[in-house]
Amino acid sequence: MALNWKLVIDTAEAPVVADFWAAALGYEVEDPSALIEQLLSAGHLPAEAVLEHRGSKIFRGYAAIRHPDDPFDPTSGVGQGRRLLFQDVPEAKSGKNRLHIDVHSEPGGLDDLVTRLEGLGATRVREFDKGPAGHWWVMQDPEGNEFCAS
Repeated sequence: MALNWKLVIDTAEAPVVADFWAAALGYEVEDPSALIEQLLSAGHLPAEAVLEHRGSKIFRGYAAIRHPDDPFDPTSGVGQGRRLLFQDVPEAKSGKNRLHIDVHSEPGGLDDLVTRLEGLGATRVREFDKGPAGHWWVMQDPEGNEFCAS
């Protein structure tokens, strides 16, 4: 039996990084407002555990994005398919990622993709051109997490 999964990425500012990746991938930022309202009104969640971001209530230190075509729970806003969860951690990033995301362009569209990602806050690190084996850029998201644009 196949298992469900999500990719969790450590951050310093989860909502900011979630916004970047939602725009980069064409995903939707999850909106847990309905669940948060239920938890607050029932007294199960203290007000200091909540932030407002772009007009929605979110859990402090967390933000998630999901593929727009995948199912999601309407009460919690949690995606039930392709999903990235961003969580704030106290320590800064140190060293190279052991796992990274590859973002693929349309055929012949690498330059446009890299330019669009830079416009969202990514930075170029190094270009690789292996001819028939591939052409890609190693890039960093706004918090320095490496990914590839190919």
